[in-house]
Amino acid sequence: MTKILASDEEERSQDEIICTGHSEIDKRLGGGIPVGSLTLIEGQSDAGKSVLSQQMIWGALNSRHRVLLFTTENTVKSMHSQMESLGLSILDPLLLGWIKIFQVEPSKMKATNTFSTIVSGIMAYPTYKLIVVDSLTPVIAHTSTDQIIDYFEQCKKMCDGGKTIINVTHTYAFDEQVLIRIRSACDAHLRLRIEEVGDKLVKVLEVAKVRGADKNTGNIMSFDVDPGIGMRIMPLGRARA
Repeated sequence: MTKILASDEEERSQDEIICTGHSEIDKRLGGGIPVGSLTLIEGQSDAGKSVLSQQMIWGALNSRHRVLLFTTENTVKSMHSQMESLGLSILDPLLLGWIKIFQVEPSKMKATNTFSTIVSGIMAYPTYKLIVVDSLTPVIAHTSTDQIIDYFEQCKKMCDGGKTIINVTHTYAFDEQVLIRIRSACDAHLRLRIEEVGDKLVKVLEVAKVRGADKNTGNIMSFDVDPGIGMRIMPLGRARA
């Protein structure tokens, strides 16, 4: 297939934002996550946190951004299979080295060592601009407030240097006061939950903030996850019918 060359404006746009590659989601994000943002994706279990982060990984790769993924939930094989099942193939980027996946096992190391391993891994690959950590939940379960805050401060410094870092976690993992501080420190904050509407459960994404977004951000959107399709946006009126 012939590659269509992007215009200068499009190339600048790709360099300045991380798009998900899903037009409706990007619209809610005000165009995408600005490069250099420290982002927090938080929410309930099974609310779609990992699927959203995978959509962002796929979009970033398709915009020619190199990606580092630190996962406490998958192996390289299972991650590839999971994304393939959502219609988000990363086989070519894997083979070409555009995405590197590191399995993190917090049970085998102290939380402080896990944090330092992630930070050291990010610094070891300076050309990889998008970093996703999915999920922090098992890391922070037995971690002090100071260690958590220090980790996010290090992430913020790296974002100031041009990295875009997305941390994914369950809301319940944090003490409320710590969570307030972290939300405030992050440039982008996406919150997911599950709502019961009639006789069905609906996943809901709330765009709490996206600092520096090119366009106005949306607030709330509902979606479902379909095999082979991935995230399918549902009009709120239909979701609440």
